[in-house]
Amino acid sequence: MKITPIKTRKVFAHDSLQEILQEALPPLQERSVVVVSSKIVSLCEGAVADARMCKAELIKKEADAYLFCEKSGIYLTKKEGILIPSAGIDESNTDQPFVLYPKDILGSCNRIGEWLRNYFRVKELGVIITDSHTTPMRRGVLGIGLCWYGFSPLHNYIGSLDCFGRPLQMTQSNLVDALAVAAVVCMGEGNEQTPLAVIEQAPNMVYHSHPTSREEYCSLRIDETEDLYGPFLQAVTWSQEKK
Repeated sequence: MKITPIKTRKVFAHDSLQEILQEALPPLQERSVVVVSSKIVSLCEGAVADARMCKAELIKKEADAYLFCEKSGIYLTKKEGILIPSAGIDESNTDQPFVLYPKDILGSCNRIGEWLRNYFRVKELGVIITDSHTTPMRRGVLGIGLCWYGFSPLHNYIGSLDCFGRPLQMTQSNLVDALAVAAVVCMGEGNEQTPLAVIEQAPNMVYHSHPTSREEYCSLRIDETEDLYGPFLQAVTWSQEKK
């Protein structure tokens, strides 16, 4: 597998994402995956808030549920089926006080994918919109896939045999997050100014040409009642804003 980080000009609120992609991306080959930082999608769509807004109130408004951690002073939140600090609201690598997640990240990802397929005239192409998040009991951040386009998000090993001939009963490989982690390592977390990456020769990929449906988007989520970590998530009282 080959990952190429792509440098762009600095991105500002209400810039044209299509122009940035045109300027920065090389000619795309079939079965490539284009990785796009959620930050530049949000900036280009104007998903920002000004300094008059209170960050805590923004977090409560943007989150599906939130829990304030007094020791760190940070809100842990549930947002679009993932755990993420501060509902994904960020203040780094931007001239804006606060950058939010795209309002309709599924629609954004599908639009990017359809445009890239048409512009580069390829039939099999993937897109992943990424962010960075934290992992319990580990220091540091790593990538996560917020949404995807053009391929199946899971590779199913259930029923296949392990190297000792025993059938696998539970294993599915999460391709979206695995590719996001690898790409974000190459894209960086600081001033690299590489909010794009192109992945080639990714294994176990099954491509398709239709937009990701809401049902497909939600299929990667797991209900807390079935989640291995559900008892931890349900052991605390989460707050919710009325929407």
